[in-house]
Amino acid sequence: MNFRERKERLEYLFEMVEKGRCYKVATIANQLNCSKSTIERMIKQLRKNGVNIRYCKILKRHKIINR
Repeated sequence: MNFRERKERLEYLFEMVEKGRCYKVATIANQLNCSKSTIERMIKQLRKNGVNIRYCKILKRHKIINR
């Protein structure tokens, strides 16, 4: 995956989380056609960029926490 593709996928992942369509890592990996490890690294990158993403066990999806 080149830089442009990674950036586009990162933006799409952020959009999915923002709109509440971000479920389990395996599901996201399937949708973006990449590995679970890649999705986990992308989530870490979003967190590093200041996005407070957490996985809600009750809703069974990732979401942005505003504090």
